[in-house]
Amino acid sequence: MLRKNKSSENLDRFIPNRSAMDFDYARYMLTGAAVKNESADPCSSKSSLYRKHLAEILNINRSRILAFKNKAPPSSKHTSNSSSSSSSSPIRHRKLTKQKRRIHKFPERILDAPDTIDDFYLDLLDWSSGDVIAIALKNDIYLWSASDGSTVELLSASDEIGPVTSVRWAADGRHLAVGFTNSHVQIWDTSAMRKLRTLQGGHHLRVSSLDWNKDILTSAGMDGLIINNDVRVQSHIVSTYRGHNDEVCGLRWCPSGGQLASGGDDNLVHIWSLSSNQWIHRFEEHSAAVKALSWSPFHSGLLATGGGLGDERIRFWNTNTGACLNSVETGSQVCSLLWSSHERELLSAHGFSSNQLTLWRYPSMVKMVELEGHTSRVLSMVKSPDGYKVASIAGDETLRIWNGVFATPPKGKSAEERRREPFPNIPRIR
Repeated sequence: MLRKNKSSENLDRFIPNRSAMDFDYARYMLTGAAVKNESADPCSSKSSLYRKHLAEILNINRSRILAFKNKAPPSSKHTSNSSSSSSSSPIRHRKLTKQKRRIHKFPERILDAPDTIDDFYLDLLDWSSGDVIAIALKNDIYLWSASDGSTVELLSASDEIGPVTSVRWAADGRHLAVGFTNSHVQIWDTSAMRKLRTLQGGHHLRVSSLDWNKDILTSAGMDGLIINNDVRVQSHIVSTYRGHNDEVCGLRWCPSGGQLASGGDDNLVHIWSLSSNQWIHRFEEHSAAVKALSWSPFHSGLLATGGGLGDERIRFWNTNTGACLNSVETGSQVCSLLWSSHERELLSAHGFSSNQLTLWRYPSMVKMVELEGHTSRVLSMVKSPDGYKVASIAGDETLRIWNGVFATPPKGKSAEERRREPFPNIPRIR
């Protein structure tokens, strides 16, 4: 009798090939052979000749009755013996699980960044679509090519103008906007390594934040003003936003260009429209300066904001309705925020006390990994044009390149398809 397999083995049922079975021989063994063995009387010569002839035909010198002509097909579930030398070793299944993504916890490169100004309110780093990092080191700006590692000095400002307080690349990856302590903003052509023009007359104090919306360069600074500058015309100031009572240190246009988010040292976040000089929403929930702002690339109107020392929270807003969707305690000063371009993940950069980068899974806001290494607060953080690498600069005068923080683009789906995928519902915080 065949031994029944253990339920843990769960092997496939084998169906015999009946063309390989010898039913005549089986019948002989069940009848004639049994009679021969059990009978005490000698067989007649005729019967003996018959059995001898039958044995020659059936080839009774065989031990197996049922046989499989063809090799059994492999099991649908992969199994393997733990030890080939032991017949009693259990069969273990190979679990077909999704491979866990490996996140590199150490920077790929650490570059010296001497004379980095350790000022929470400044925006000293940006990564262009041409894969070039612009970094402000006191009065100077250097361009570091991520493709070949080369470095060139773009400008060195005089003490009457500098230090440099903000930098921002245009979408073309060629033009760079630079803000200065003396309230001026310069536009540079980095391909030709020359200054194109200087924007002045709008701000009265240092320009601490910049962002582009096509041909509109928006600047904000210590005077609390937010100014839209059209760089194509001589009279560049086209509109001014007034709503902050202190320095504006965070400034980000949404991907569609229809809304602008601003954060300030007055603990306020404003949402502005390109077509109006009046703010659409005013968020007062943060209890410290708001520098970290990041728009979701997947969901229209989803904004993440981070509060400084004394607040230490990441908040999520629906800027279409003005609702606060969620609030998460981080335990440290939030200096910068970046959404992943490919997955539902958010990266935050922090100051006191760990000075770490933290990767969160959205919307659960479960910590995936913490990247440590900076010995001072992270001042600015940007991602590469492919959305895979991250660069961070801190008061410890180092620029660190983190490879593999964000996941690579998923296969089979375009970026537009990923953007259209909805987020799960999130409870509103009242």
